[in-house]
Amino acid sequence: MSQPMTEVAGDQPIAINRPSRLKGLRRKRTSDSGERRLSRRRQAVLQALCVFIAFTVLFPILWVFALAIDPREGLMRPDSLLPAGATLDNFAAVLERPTSNPIGFLDLAKNSLILATVSSVISIGIGVTAAYAFSRLQFRGRQILMLGILAVLMLPPVVAIVPLFVQFNQISLDLPILGEFNLRQSLAGVGLAVISGLLPFAIWNLKGYLDTIPKELEEAAAVDGATRNQAFRMVILPLAIPALAVTAFLGFVAGWTEYYYSVIFLTGDVPQYTLAIALNTMVGQFATQTPWARFAAFAILFALPVSVVYLMLQRYIVSGLAIGGVKG
Repeated sequence: MSQPMTEVAGDQPIAINRPSRLKGLRRKRTSDSGERRLSRRRQAVLQALCVFIAFTVLFPILWVFALAIDPREGLMRPDSLLPAGATLDNFAAVLERPTSNPIGFLDLAKNSLILATVSSVISIGIGVTAAYAFSRLQFRGRQILMLGILAVLMLPPVVAIVPLFVQFNQISLDLPILGEFNLRQSLAGVGLAVISGLLPFAIWNLKGYLDTIPKELEEAAAVDGATRNQAFRMVILPLAIPALAVTAFLGFVAGWTEYYYSVIFLTGDVPQYTLAIALNTMVGQFATQTPWARFAAFAILFALPVSVVYLMLQRYIVSGLAIGGVKG
């Protein structure tokens, strides 16, 4: 049992029970910390909500996978998520020859990979340099050009199909090795069309991120003897990796899933077809004429590379998407 302590104030001693005061403070802190904890009922409700959201996200994927592994022909929807006699024959058939066109899945994937990778890399390379110029340099017409880029960004890419089709169709060359080359009827023309749509977004998105990087870092590099180009390569680019990863991933997805330019530009040129064109070719005139099991297998294989790229860049993508969430 603790004894109260006394202090003298003037001529009268005053008793102070310090241990009881400490106990009161401890009880107050405990009660405060207890208020921050969620009750079991609220925790159960939140966990049930998370499970429901996860189920709504995963169920369509499981449904498509169940349809892809179902061995029955002419099936439009699976009876269960684990059908009887499940097999991977549909995946094997898609990998061998997905459509009636004389081109295999690997060739289609190669064309799509080239289109997506080149479009993403070029849009990032040009976009980051242009964004740096708009962010750091002051020149005549800067505001007008930025408004022009914003105006182009607001337009849907479908608007540019006809002008690009006419312009690219007029560019025909007779090369000694490749023979007759028409820019419109080639993957190069489709890539230029895709890049023209990706560049405004890349410039505007990267410019907003570069504005958040302090200029004092470049000034410190200049004091150490670095030129502007060296400061850009050694200081700005490493700090801009999250924004570059987000922009590159979105550009890769746009090139990988691109359909409108490809189907209009590559008319009849089967060797240059992409996965998006082949996937749409599988759809018949009527629903009963579409091999839905193979279509589901094709769709899963079509989405798999994008998922792999996302997992590779996930660390940078998450941090890049969070940019701007905290001011200062």
